[in-house]
Amino acid sequence: MLLTCSNCNSTNRVPAARLREGPKCGKCKAPITVRAPVTIDSDADFQELVGQSPLPVLIDFWAPWCGPCRMVAPALEALAEERAGRVVIGKVNTDELPEVASRFGIRSIPTMVLFRDGQEAHRESGAMPAAAIVKRFAL
Repeated sequence: MLLTCSNCNSTNRVPAARLREGPKCGKCKAPITVRAPVTIDSDADFQELVGQSPLPVLIDFWAPWCGPCRMVAPALEALAEERAGRVVIGKVNTDELPEVASRFGIRSIPTMVLFRDGQEAHRESGAMPAAAIVKRFAL
């Protein structure tokens, strides 16, 4: 995963498996925590994040033309900041990665899927506020 250091703004490649170890920035050595939704650009990125993350991963399947998807985005950004170090929020654009959406049977968006230890644990479709996401996914 490519993560931006909040201290020096440099980009760091961090394997998903190292998220619990508390990775440090390669430039300034400041701790790096995932404090924003991670954009997943490829099937390999998806597999790495979901398959290797020691933290639960909440994936938001969305599309830029979807109004409800854009409505839920601020709630997911707030959750990523609020729950940093406890859960990772990922975003899959279903227009750009239709094979990933198809593999998980995504038929409507937004759909959020929670993965624990690489396995699907819970799924919800539709836009909802941050409090409802926390409650429904037990975050």
